[in-house]
Amino acid sequence: MTGVMIVLIILALAAIGWIVARARAARLQAEVGRLATNSLPTQHGWYVALWTALPALIFLAVWANVMPGLVIDAALSSPAAQALPADDFSRGAILAEARAIATGAQTAAFNPQSMPLVEPFREATARYSAIGAVLATILAFACGAYAFSRVSPAFRARNRVERIVMWTLLLASLIAIITTAGIVASLLFESLRFFSMVNPLDFLFGLKWSPQSAAMGYGNKDAFGAVPLFWGTIFIGAIIAMIVAIPLGLMSAVYLTQYAAPTTRKWMKPMLEVLAGVPTVVYGYFAALTVAPALRALAATLGIPGASSESALAAGLVMGVMIIPFVSSMADDSLAAVPQSMRDGSLAMGATNSETIRRVLIPAALPGVVGGVLLAVSRAIGETMIVVMAAGLAANLTLNPFASVTTVTTQMVQLLTGDQEFDSAKTLAAFALGLVLFVVTLLLNIVALRVVKKYREAYE
Repeated sequence: MTGVMIVLIILALAAIGWIVARARAARLQAEVGRLATNSLPTQHGWYVALWTALPALIFLAVWANVMPGLVIDAALSSPAAQALPADDFSRGAILAEARAIATGAQTAAFNPQSMPLVEPFREATARYSAIGAVLATILAFACGAYAFSRVSPAFRARNRVERIVMWTLLLASLIAIITTAGIVASLLFESLRFFSMVNPLDFLFGLKWSPQSAAMGYGNKDAFGAVPLFWGTIFIGAIIAMIVAIPLGLMSAVYLTQYAAPTTRKWMKPMLEVLAGVPTVVYGYFAALTVAPALRALAATLGIPGASSESALAAGLVMGVMIIPFVSSMADDSLAAVPQSMRDGSLAMGATNSETIRRVLIPAALPGVVGGVLLAVSRAIGETMIVVMAAGLAANLTLNPFASVTTVTTQMVQLLTGDQEFDSAKTLAAFALGLVLFVVTLLLNIVALRVVKKYREAYE
């Protein structure tokens, strides 16, 4: 019996418990009157359904982590396991292959010693799966019967169900918090290992980035200067992309809120926001195959030296188009939230529509616009695919937008790709770069949220 079937059986028992408990509660309510009952029949049904499903599902989750060890122990106790080698690595590889064949994840054996263990693995898996299914079903029945026995007019099912919902929501919140804490802890731990090999000042203020030379044994004193990466990230994501996104996004928001007819706005706003849903790899292909060659031809025509088929300008332009919806949506909401009285007052004083927009609406909506820009910047500096495909991998410290540059995220991908020693400075440098990017993005988001919060408080 597969795990999906067991879960479906438990959910079916929970549904039956809901129906039966609700029917009993409704019958009791009809006998004693609605005012004499504490909870509604539906709340009694949910109480029994939750008691039927949750303990059994929790048991299945625990059993799914315990069962592999039991299966391996059972397979090792079979006569076929006596011929296994004493080496732990070889033994583990053979056991993993036998288990993969037994579960159907693998069809052929590369090691002949794994075939005799396939049948013991199948038998142990089937036996422990059946044991888990029986225990889960018994637990579901027992807990459901206990909950059903408590259905009565005076029982506070509503309070119990609300408490379960509250704890579920709390658990969901804690999962997000714990995940964030785990990300930060892993970045800090690996970054500290990197900084034990490389001076943090050399990393943060060095001007040469060449981790390959350090990996080849040429020393790492001057190989991990990340300033070219920081500059490339700022140059593409915070300068070129923002030069494109801020004017176009702000003007789009002004048109849609102040000039466009309702029918035009109804169609244009969703079409503009579709840009945010296009996969970044599509933007990357467009930048690499269309924008970058056109810019190189333009640079050659203008006689600009150092023009490359992979340029910061190509990546920045396409990235700016990608983040236009972030700026326009935030500016749209900010302009729409400005009180109508401010518009009417400006127009009543004799100002034109354009003067009202320029001197009243935009200054009033500026905190929200700034918040949207900061959120867009944090999105842009974390972009990887467009930079990989259009800007290149060269760590150049240059002001030439037609030259090839690279960013922090691109180097993180390159450092963690391929067969590398995980404890080398070259690989650990990716975690240090990730830590810097995490801190910068976090600060940008905090500033943006504080600005937006201040804006909301001003007009609520």
